[in-house]
Amino acid sequence: MLTVQIEHPVPDYDGWKAAFDRDPAGREVSGVRRYRVYRPVDDVRYVIIELDFDTQPMAEAFVAKMRGIWQQVEGTVMTGPRVRIVECVEERGY
Repeated sequence: MLTVQIEHPVPDYDGWKAAFDRDPAGREVSGVRRYRVYRPVDDVRYVIIELDFDTQPMAEAFVAKMRGIWQQVEGTVMTGPRVRIVECVEERGY
């Protein structure tokens, strides 16, 4: 399982969330198995999103699609996105 991690500031969380919920990238048809949205407890104008994929090509294709979307909304819904594809190499519960 691979995870695409995206993080960026948002000028207005509710406005960003509405755009996120419209799902312009088509998460499910793009291969997203599940996603998580985080907000730092000390910064309500910042989001971190994790999206899980089965394969690296699917994750890379999704990132490419997002780059195109970001070009259209940069400075309005969000600014300065950072993205990386990571793989879990260890997990343990207690």
